[in-house]
Amino acid sequence: QLQLVESGGGLVQPGGSLRLSCRASKFTENFYAVSWFRQAPGKEREGIICAGHTDEDIYYADSVKGRFTFSRGNVANMVYLQLNLLKPEDTGVYYCATGPLTRFVCTSPLSEQRFDSWGPGTQVSVSS
Repeated sequence: QLQLVESGGGLVQPGGSLRLSCRASKFTENFYAVSWFRQAPGKEREGIICAGHTDEDIYYADSVKGRFTFSRGNVANMVYLQLNLLKPEDTGVYYCATGPLTRFVCTSPLSEQRFDSWGPGTQVSVSS
């Protein structure tokens, strides 16, 4: 298992942007799928992003498609999530998670059980 730490959360007005970061103790791109989940108050955790074998295969949930963008850092142990056009319903704790790179790891809907390393989360609040 990897040690993961998210950062970059905060309070932003509707329509604003944030950039979340996830630092891992070690990322070996060829062996790990990387995902982002979020959990809104009173709701179940939702899988919103999953990057598998290649960045051409990135899964985006419909709720964030066209507004959020996953990217990898120039160093192997960093990934990012750019959040644009934020809405109040995007409020929640955002988690970075990794898991074994299998053929179906990023299949919708994303399952928490496919990912065995989790960060503590970073809070994103969207409010005017």
